[in-house]
Amino acid sequence: MTNKSNAVLYLGVTNNLMRRIAEHKIKLNSGFTERYNCNKLVYYEISNSVIDAINREKQLKNWKRSWKNELINAFNPSWKDLSKDIGVTDSLIKEIAGQAMSSSNVLIGDRNDDNT
Repeated sequence: MTNKSNAVLYLGVTNNLMRRIAEHKIKLNSGFTERYNCNKLVYYEISNSVIDAINREKQLKNWKRSWKNELINAFNPSWKDLSKDIGVTDSLIKEIAGQAMSSSNVLIGDRNDDNT
C-alpha cells in the first residue's frame, strides 16, 4: 500500500485482501495507514501458508526502499491502484463501512454494574 504521491510504503499480511483494502480506503483502523493516507494497492503476493506470508512480510520489511521500488516496478510499472483489479468495488467499500458503523454502535454497560 502507498499514498497518492507514492511517498510511503506499508506492508502487511491479511487473510482477506479485498476486505483489508476496503478497510484501508475507509480508514477503519487508526495507525500508520490512516496517518499517511495509504489507500492505494500497488503490489501484492498470494501465499498458501500463513507462516510463509509472515516470513515474506518480515523479509520485505528489511529491504531497502530502492529494492521495494524495483519489486513494485516489475509488477506494476505505473504504480496504479490495483484495488479494482482484485475485486474491490465501491459497493464492497460501502458494505465494509456499514459493518464498521453497526459494530461501533454497541452499547457498553457501566463498569460498576458488577458491584450492585
